[in-house]
Amino acid sequence: MDRTRSQVPTYLAWSIFNTLCCCFPIGIAAIVCSTRVSGANNVGDTTRAQEASRVAKILNIVGLVLGIILIITVVALQIWGIMG
Repeated sequence: MDRTRSQVPTYLAWSIFNTLCCCFPIGIAAIVCSTRVSGANNVGDTTRAQEASRVAKILNIVGLVLGIILIITVVALQIWGIMG
């Protein structure tokens, strides 16, 4: 494998974190995009890798924000005594 070409970031670790801790459906979609980045990097298709990387990053940001909002909402409801 030619190590001189730059590798596009996959965001796979972030995608896995989002799947397990924040937002499951968006995390799964981010993992799919992350694996597409890996495949495109392996064959040297930089354009396809960059696009999949961009989508994975956006999905991870959205998943993280939604997860934080959900956690804040649940904690607030617990404090106010609305939930069990």
